[in-house]
Amino acid sequence: MPSFDEVLKEAGEFGRFQKRVFFLLCQTGVTFSFLFASVVFLGQAPGNYWCRIPGAAELSEQCGWSLEEEQKFTVLPLHLENGTSSGECERLDVAWDTSVSCTSPLTHHGNHSVGNLPLATCHDNWVYIHPHSSIVSEYNLVCGNAWMLDLSQAILNLGFLTGAFTLGYAADRYGRILIYLLSCLGVGICGIIAAFAPNFTVFLIFRFLQAVFGKGTWMTGYVIVTEIVGSDQRIVGIVIQMFFTLGIMILPGIAYLVPTWQGVQLAISLPNFLFLLYYWVVPESPRWLLTRKKGEKALKIMHNIAKHNGKYLSPHYSEITINNEEVSNPSFLDLLRTPQMRRNTLILMYAWFTSALVYQGLVMRLGIVGGNLYLDFFISGAVELPAALLILVTIDRIGRRLPFGISNIMAGVACLITAFLPEGIPWLKMTVATLGRLGITMAFEIVYLVNTELYPTTLRNFGVSLCSSLCDLGGIIASFLLFRLAAVWLELPLIIFSILAVLCGILVLLLPETKGIPLPETVEDVEQLSSHFGKCGKKRKHQGTNSYI
Repeated sequence: MPSFDEVLKEAGEFGRFQKRVFFLLCQTGVTFSFLFASVVFLGQAPGNYWCRIPGAAELSEQCGWSLEEEQKFTVLPLHLENGTSSGECERLDVAWDTSVSCTSPLTHHGNHSVGNLPLATCHDNWVYIHPHSSIVSEYNLVCGNAWMLDLSQAILNLGFLTGAFTLGYAADRYGRILIYLLSCLGVGICGIIAAFAPNFTVFLIFRFLQAVFGKGTWMTGYVIVTEIVGSDQRIVGIVIQMFFTLGIMILPGIAYLVPTWQGVQLAISLPNFLFLLYYWVVPESPRWLLTRKKGEKALKIMHNIAKHNGKYLSPHYSEITINNEEVSNPSFLDLLRTPQMRRNTLILMYAWFTSALVYQGLVMRLGIVGGNLYLDFFISGAVELPAALLILVTIDRIGRRLPFGISNIMAGVACLITAFLPEGIPWLKMTVATLGRLGITMAFEIVYLVNTELYPTTLRNFGVSLCSSLCDLGGIIASFLLFRLAAVWLELPLIIFSILAVLCGILVLLLPETKGIPLPETVEDVEQLSSHFGKCGKKRKHQGTNSYI
């Protein structure tokens, strides 16, 4: 009986069928990037706002004031009392009086100077002037409530973390395509509810759930693609991440054209319903079916793949070999049970954590020079494209380990140099820091591919989801590290980023090379792969399995 890789080779490792599925699932990268970065536009800070004195709305209508006139009466006296106050977070604690004149509503205070007027903290009477609405103005996330915007992003990352654990496990137990479709449905429904949330608490709850399902679509779609192509074509996983970058570049255009945050939220959520049509065109992963003792279904899918690729499977392919490993529900202990699996898991978890922390830290620190948020965000996405192109050029020629290690070390060294460059040459500091951004972006994209290739089919989706969950933890910690350490010394975060990245670059060199090697089917395959990582081009069958190393 032939092995799966033998059947896949005859059916076509990257034919018309795989290219179609690949293109369709790449769209998930676009919508996931919308969710990942949307807080930048959903949470835009109002350009101008002030605290309205109670009763001012009625008085303004009675006196026929414009908003500018009301603001003048509200903020100017406060500014005269305290030159540093702009009237955003505090107001005069007075009662308006129109019995004398609409042009002098404070005259009833008589001999009291403006400086002696009582003050009150503003709670919920803000007036916003901004061309684009946002959750900040919708739920009053300003002044003492400003921390709630940071909370919303932490909740999003917590949702990603939860999705990695729960839906990664579910995809290994119940199937890739089933969890993918349910996740797409969940993203769409939760996104709609969040757009019409009556209060901030409801918004957070469904934003969290949307992140849970969003992580399910991204990770499961990625695994499906890598499991239906041959070992020489698995760099398609890198191309998927180029679609993530494409989404980053599209998002500011959506936010610019749609005038309200509810509209932006709907625009990034509704496309997920279109992915439900994939039920008729994207099959279940045949590799996963084999691990669940469903060889007949797997063979039927392989015949369909061969047909669409213009090929024909040999008549004696009536059954595909099923590996001898007993299938059980995956757990974290399965990733640590054997020496090589344990080593791979711990290194990959650290690589995910470091990549996310350094990447997000550099983005927040550098930003883009200029005041146009939409243009700046577009440029920040375009900067990431060369990283994917460099990976595509190198990874199939010299392997995975070397570019993985060098990109991390390059990012670390660039951070260290940037920290000690003098402030008098800002263009040089920005150039070197951009090289660090390029290096960590390459590392971030390579870890996806390497993580997929270092786990057996029975644990692949769970392993990738679990390790990548450290990415979300790194994202949560990044802002804390950046702003807290920068308060001590502006360049101190770069020193920390440098140490983390260089150490990561050294550790990933201990991982086995996977260039040109079929995906492992069992834990034994991984152990053999790790013990022969120096012989990356050598194929050898080992007893008890039907994979090659």
